[in-house]
Amino acid sequence: VRLAEFGGGSVQTGGSLRLSCVPSGSVSVIDDMSWYRQTPGKERSLVASINTDDLRSFVPVSMEGRFTISYDPGRKTLFLQMRNLKPEDSATYICGAHEFGGAADYWGQGTQVTVWS
Repeated sequence: VRLAEFGGGSVQTGGSLRLSCVPSGSVSVIDDMSWYRQTPGKERSLVASINTDDLRSFVPVSMEGRFTISYDPGRKTLFLQMRNLKPEDSATYICGAHEFGGAADYWGQGTQVTVWS
């Protein structure tokens, strides 16, 4: 499974961005997809995840209200809508795809989001 992320960029504080992630290859093995973010010297942290079958999503409390994850089954594309962005949201956002039961995880290269004040 290969993952390609799109939509990163630079935005002013309070702005919005929408990221997308398109899987290719053996996409039928994907059960859940997710967005993580990482800054230099820090561990990767979960932004949101979603099941590609029932579309049930999970967003950590710290991310609720400003980040919305969605998945389009027809286009097999994952999205992350980010609103009211803050400088501390600046990071590399990484798309993940996960097989059922944690059998395997796949990661994209990441897309940079920079929020300036």
